[in-house]
Amino acid sequence: MTSIFQRLTRPFTSTTLRFAPDTPAQAMNLPEGAQKATLAAGCFWGIEHMYRKDFGGKGLLDARVGYIGDAEACQIVFDPTKTSYRDILAYFYRMHDPTTANRQGPDTGSQYRSGIFYHNDEQKAIAEEITKKANEQWWHGKIVTEVLPAGEWWDAEKYHQLYLDNNPGGYECPSHYLRKLPELK
Repeated sequence: MTSIFQRLTRPFTSTTLRFAPDTPAQAMNLPEGAQKATLAAGCFWGIEHMYRKDFGGKGLLDARVGYIGDAEACQIVFDPTKTSYRDILAYFYRMHDPTTANRQGPDTGSQYRSGIFYHNDEQKAIAEEITKKANEQWWHGKIVTEVLPAGEWWDAEKYHQLYLDNNPGGYECPSHYLRKLPELK
């Protein structure tokens, strides 16, 4: 079992000192009809782990951790016939604290900011809509999440991929948990 000290301190293998590897990611293979969502919500290990756990078998095709716009992020590939971009974003606003600028739990710095990196105009419109609803209905006007165009993506080093699956006692941000909130209207 992980101690509270271990959960609140980041191990020395952290990404806090390195924002972008030397080479960009190889193109992610998207199956026909699949879509991609790119989200930053603090430490990328927790984001990837939670989406895999809660969307596995429900439309998630793949997830990987990496860097975009100097933020730790997760890129999610999903089947839009099984889950929607709206559902992925509503979950995003439930699984982290979008009201803290450049921070999630004890992790501080701009690399831990909250952000939605859209890949097309439709995603931008949906991100703005869901952000507005979540801000009004759940977070009382305090959301600081950035909605930005997706720029260049870099995959994180191999040992970061599936980190919490491979290291079950590894660091987990205490801000990453599913909040019980009503459905967005």
